[in-house]
Amino acid sequence: MTSTVPALGTRTAEGSALQAVLLDMDGTLVDTEGFWWDVEVEIFAGLGHTLDDSWRHVVVGGPMTRSAGFLIEATGADITLPELTVLLNDGFEDRIGRTLPLMPGALRLLAELAEYEIPTALVSASHRRIIDRVLTSLGPQHFSLTVAGDEVARTKPHPDPYLFAAAGLGVDPARCAVVEDTATGVAAAEAAGCQVVVVPSVAPIAPAARRTVVGSLEEVDLAFLRGLMTEMR
Repeated sequence: MTSTVPALGTRTAEGSALQAVLLDMDGTLVDTEGFWWDVEVEIFAGLGHTLDDSWRHVVVGGPMTRSAGFLIEATGADITLPELTVLLNDGFEDRIGRTLPLMPGALRLLAELAEYEIPTALVSASHRRIIDRVLTSLGPQHFSLTVAGDEVARTKPHPDPYLFAAAGLGVDPARCAVVEDTATGVAAAEAAGCQVVVVPSVAPIAPAARRTVVGSLEEVDLAFLRGLMTEMR
């Protein structure tokens, strides 16, 4: 159901309550949220429809079935959801094949988590075929587990992907730090009971209980994540 690589171990620093780090992909580790919108605009232009830029905030971060379904309904385009899903994945895969910019601080954070053997999972609403392509740039060795949106019965904003990841790593969701960039992903992580770090991409997100908002991944390191867990005590 998931693609895995050899686990990096479960050793954490003595006294640390942090058991694992779960990371979103698009807009969090890779700068691709704009890619999805560009592909959607291009596809619907070919169908004779112009997408309203305000819709971008509606479709960002969600499962493809929701975003694609919304765009079909909003435009009245003559295309089925399965047909549009194929076109979206094909278009996105073509774009990341040409360029795949990483978010500032992403590889540094992944390398640090690996160095200290913190169990780490990639949890995305993107489909498996997309995740596996992106992993070639992020480095599959950085993740003990990966969860794709088409591998769970309910993806974000439901808690299922994060609960599945925590169970797969054998850790308590409440002792997991999740890093997300959209309201949809934040809702999923909070519903799973995780501590959430938000690096907003397309739309601003306000701080809240168990939610810390930062401007960039460059502000996030292992000490920062452990500090969030310490504050829970």
